[in-house]
Amino acid sequence: MAAETKIDPMHQFQIGALNGGALDGAPFVFTNSALWMLIVLGSILLFMWGGMKREMIPGRWQAAVEGLVGFTSGMALTSIGPEGRKYAPWIFTVFTFILFANLMGMMPFGVVDAAHPFTVTSQFTVTGVLAIISFSIVLIVGFWKHGFHFFSLFVPHGTPAPMLPLIVPIELISFLVRPFSLALRLFVAMIAGHILVDVFGYFIINGINSGTAMGYAISAISFVFIAGVNALELLVCAIQAYVFALLTSLYINDAVHLH
Repeated sequence: MAAETKIDPMHQFQIGALNGGALDGAPFVFTNSALWMLIVLGSILLFMWGGMKREMIPGRWQAAVEGLVGFTSGMALTSIGPEGRKYAPWIFTVFTFILFANLMGMMPFGVVDAAHPFTVTSQFTVTGVLAIISFSIVLIVGFWKHGFHFFSLFVPHGTPAPMLPLIVPIELISFLVRPFSLALRLFVAMIAGHILVDVFGYFIINGINSGTAMGYAISAISFVFIAGVNALELLVCAIQAYVFALLTSLYINDAVHLH
C-alpha cells in the first residue's frame, strides 16, 4: 500500500520569497503574493485595452468591457443616485480587481508546481486595505459634505430621546464594524473554498494510492464533490466581488444622503 499523502491545506496561502528564501525582515522582498497581484493587474489592463476600440458595431471583447463598465456604473447610480457618477471609478476598480483576483486564483496552473496560483484576496491584508480605502471614502465624503452634521447618521430619524443613549452607541458600533465585515466576508469566503478544494483533492490522491476498492470509491465520490465545489467557487468569485462593490456603494450613499 502506498504511503498516505500528508494534507496541508494552508500551504497554498503561505507568502514566500520567489527565490525560495525566507522572509527575513528585509524591506523589499518580491513574493508570490506580489507576483500574482501584478498578474491580476496585468490581466485587467489587457482586458481593458482589448475592449477600448470604440467600434460602431462592437465585437465580443468590446461588448464585454462595455458591459462591465455599464454594470458597475449602473450599480453606483442605482445605489447613490445621480451623484454616483463621482464614485463609479472606485466601484468599478474594486469590483474588477476582486473579480479578476478571485478568478485568477481558480486557474488550473497548479499542474506546474512553480506556477501554482495564489489568490491574493485570501490574504486579510489585501481585503483589509480595500475595505479601509472604501471606509475612508465614506468618512471623507461624509465630513466634506455635512461637517459635524455627519454624526446625525448615528441618530435614526424619529428615535425617542430616552432611547438615544442606547441607540447611538449601537449605531456607532455598527458603523465602525463595516470595514471589518467587508474585509472578513471576502477573506473567509476565498480561504474556505480553496481549503475544501484542497482537502477533496488529497482524498482523491490518497484513495487512488491506496489501491483498494474502497479507496477508488472514495476517490470517485471526492471527484464529484470537487467538481461541484469548483463550480460553486466560480459563482462565489463573482458574488463576493458584487457584494463588496454593492456594500461600498451603499455605504457611500449613507454618507452622501445621511439615511
